[in-house]
Amino acid sequence: MKILLVDDDPRLRDLVRIALERAGWQVITAADGQQALLHASREDPDLIVLDVGLPEMDGFEVCRRVRRLSTVPILFLTARDDEVDCILGLELGADDYVTKPFSPRELVARIRAISKRSHNASPSPRLSHGPLSLDQKLHRCQVRGQDISLTSKEQKILTLLIQNPSQMRGRGELITQIWGAGSQVSDRTLDSHLRNLRRKLDEAGCPDLIETVHAVGIRLRPVTPC
Repeated sequence: MKILLVDDDPRLRDLVRIALERAGWQVITAADGQQALLHASREDPDLIVLDVGLPEMDGFEVCRRVRRLSTVPILFLTARDDEVDCILGLELGADDYVTKPFSPRELVARIRAISKRSHNASPSPRLSHGPLSLDQKLHRCQVRGQDISLTSKEQKILTLLIQNPSQMRGRGELITQIWGAGSQVSDRTLDSHLRNLRRKLDEAGCPDLIETVHAVGIRLRPVTPC
């Protein structure tokens, strides 16, 4: 696996690089946002470890720009433990985050978990629900032929919902199927991804498609509202 490591602290960058290389991965490093975007486009990494507190262009902006072109998994490194910052990172399309200070072992474990989820996701055939179509293998979502850019988590949520659109799926079930059994992901994290997914569907002309029934679960509405 090829990992792009982005951090402006040379000592931390070297420490993390050594830990990742010892885990058997190829590591490309960048010290700022511009270098990160250049390597992301040229090297086609399998995963990006991205520091939030970068000079000039912070990690959030780097994530925004990467997500315009790629669904590569992104793990944030952040010195900010504010819940709002963590939620913002997830809404921008990050797959996970680690708060500084952290142990290299924890980081390696988080990366392995992300990689395992990505490889275990079996491609589904083309799915549709009214004007909404989803090709899991090609990672392509469309509403009436209009492409919608989804993060990997948003696509997994939508895939689970569209496979059985009338079936209620509990929050615990969604978290387990997307993040894995025993994960420490909270309802707030799921809500962040759902909110972002709803916004994208709304902007594509398919509003109110995802229905939440209090204390019951989440499902897709009938196609009439679209």
